[in-house]
Amino acid sequence: MRKVTYLGNVMLLLAACHACWGQNLKDSGIRPWSENPRYWQYNGKPVMLLGGSKTDHIFLLDDLKTHLDEIQAVGANYVRNTMSQREGKDLKPHKLLPSGKFDMDQWNEEYWKRFGNMLKWTAERDIFVQIEVWDRFDYANWVGPDGDASKRCWEHSPWNPAGNVNYTSEQSGFATEYGGDAMYDNQPFFYSIKGLPHYDERFELIRSYQEAFVAKMLSYSLDYGHVLYCMNNETSTPAQWGQHWIEFIQAKAAEKGALVHTTDMFDDAFRAEKAENTRIILGDPDHYTFTDISQVNSRNFDETHWDRLQWLIREVNKTYPRPSNHTKIYGSGYQTFGTGGPEDGIERFWRNILGGSASSRFHRPDSGNGLNDHAKASIKAARILEGLIKFWDITPQMGLLSDRGSNEAYLAAEPGESYALYFTNGGSVGLDLSGAPGSFDVTWISVSMGVTTRSSAAGRYRLMDRTIQGGRVVTLSAPYKGGWVVAIVKK
Repeated sequence: MRKVTYLGNVMLLLAACHACWGQNLKDSGIRPWSENPRYWQYNGKPVMLLGGSKTDHIFLLDDLKTHLDEIQAVGANYVRNTMSQREGKDLKPHKLLPSGKFDMDQWNEEYWKRFGNMLKWTAERDIFVQIEVWDRFDYANWVGPDGDASKRCWEHSPWNPAGNVNYTSEQSGFATEYGGDAMYDNQPFFYSIKGLPHYDERFELIRSYQEAFVAKMLSYSLDYGHVLYCMNNETSTPAQWGQHWIEFIQAKAAEKGALVHTTDMFDDAFRAEKAENTRIILGDPDHYTFTDISQVNSRNFDETHWDRLQWLIREVNKTYPRPSNHTKIYGSGYQTFGTGGPEDGIERFWRNILGGSASSRFHRPDSGNGLNDHAKASIKAARILEGLIKFWDITPQMGLLSDRGSNEAYLAAEPGESYALYFTNGGSVGLDLSGAPGSFDVTWISVSMGVTTRSSAAGRYRLMDRTIQGGRVVTLSAPYKGGWVVAIVKK
């Protein structure tokens, strides 16, 4: 694909949008907001993407409609959809023959029917879909022989030469066994592009099937304007792999006159300024028209999570402002990442949205809260806050806080107009309103209940102050232990 400049790429995208959605660009699908490209817009209006769901490959759920209604009911509007290759043999993308082997030249209509239904039903509910095309976990056996059969993905994969009638190991260059180490740069599936390490001419055959798969996916998804495209789940493969698929998707979209937004998710985002792969996205807005920095939510806690999040968002927006998404937020007591319980995921969610992120979604259980009661309450609370203060109007303003303990409270504000202050677990801080005279309305929102609330103090119920006077440093104390967010808005 011809290399274009950032401005040229924007113009091409707008032209595609114009062709696809008619003369009035405000009616186009999801794209960076024209007034603040750090956030998304849809149908001409800014939109914050918030979500949680019980699985990542959401299109394969038997009860998908019911779950989408549950998602919509709490104010969520954002789902992750991995193009899963790890489900049982009946839900693979390719046709299963009576022999027990797959035919890579024929499709499994049930798999694609479910994908089409997911796109239709999410569009009807204004729920945005972030597709992940490839997931390294789908192409390896990442447990031992006596482990969970659902995690022996390569053993049951159509792409395994032992499992299809289309090619052998000799013809494809693929082995019939790839263990867990294959998820970390040792699976040739992710080196089918000429010029990559480990490339073999036999991979040309494999890439033809890969491109057929992506083209089939696009034959459904390019008809919709509520879809975002991420190439990989937490990849550590060289960036050229994902860039090939970005260019492939952009070219197919251009043929159809559709607008697409593309990115990749690098595994090392949790390292922030030391993340060599994630840094690639910073100066390349042609391939990465938005960012997914979900992995900053992995292995980072408390103040470190906030600091690394802030570094990433600042760097992303330094030269080429774009939305920064989080399609997964870890934290549910999942011990692999040392999390201490569901509260850890809740804190990450709130630090993300007050820190300037364009989306925030709870990872599926057991790695995240999914759509459990904790997640539902936080999403409801965030929508209440959004009704009082728009996230795209505020930016982090931690310098306005005083007498603050580590990880106690986080602030985003439009100084003089509105302040959103989040307490992780009760507490009290000073807020500098000395440059903001006048009266402010105050609304306390319970993160654990998702409601504006009366608070319990000293064993009695009392109504929190509804107004405060500016022009000074004011002390704000959370009503009780647990998570709270307070909206302070100029009268």
